[in-house]
Amino acid sequence: MQICGNLTARIAEAEANHWLGEAEGLKVSLAGARDKLAQMNQITSQRSAAINLGMPDFATAASRTVTTPAALPASGNTQ
Repeated sequence: MQICGNLTARIAEAEANHWLGEAEGLKVSLAGARDKLAQMNQITSQRSAAINLGMPDFATAASRTVTTPAALPASGNTQ
């Protein structure tokens, strides 16, 4: 946005001073800047769309169990 404003001001200055070649070059740059900004806006709008990854339900989470022995066997070795 600021880039486009700056280029527009520079185009006006070039045209006021009759620097026609400079004005044409700046117009090409302005068109390129606007195209690039449009591409960036399109990419941003595509990336900001939320993606639903789902939420695991309780049954799936609860079905996972870990079995451990009730008590570890006593070791006869004491160090």
